[in-house]
Amino acid sequence: MIVIEEPPAPPVTLAEMKAFLRIGSGEEDALLATLARSAGEMCERFTGRSLLARDVTETLPASTAWTRLGAAPVRGIDGVEAVDAAGGAAALPADAYAIDIDAAGDGWVRVLRAAGAKQVRVAYSAGMAAEIETLPEALRHGVVRLAAHLYTHRDRHDGAGPPAAVTALWRPWRRLRLR
Repeated sequence: MIVIEEPPAPPVTLAEMKAFLRIGSGEEDALLATLARSAGEMCERFTGRSLLARDVTETLPASTAWTRLGAAPVRGIDGVEAVDAAGGAAALPADAYAIDIDAAGDGWVRVLRAAGAKQVRVAYSAGMAAEIETLPEALRHGVVRLAAHLYTHRDRHDGAGPPAAVTALWRPWRRLRLR
């Protein structure tokens, strides 16, 4: 189970959205912010990457095999705790587990000694960039274009999916996993 400590911030600013849509008033700011967050979440699902850095807590089986963390790219792994049957957690000593972040940004955890626990809780941070301005422009522009598409087509339900221009912008950043 993955728990994101804070909801993801929109990967684009409201000003960018309004400029792209040529909107001067503030009447629909709340709607535009919601659409920007939704488009950002769709980008994350499509690419398989967290856009902006945020704290994540993930509960995994206490396994001696290397287990991949669910969010990527991992920026840092802060700690591993043993989780007892009642849900209580206690920090594992550093020599009771191994952690790794590979070149692709995937985080890995391997439990060497779980002190009888069946699960471990891993605290880490994941995200491509710490700030909006440092995200790749293609991803940001795709988010703006998708949010604008959602805005202009909000009354239609044709099920056509995102515009091809959006997926073309995001495709180079897409990570597919074989399970």
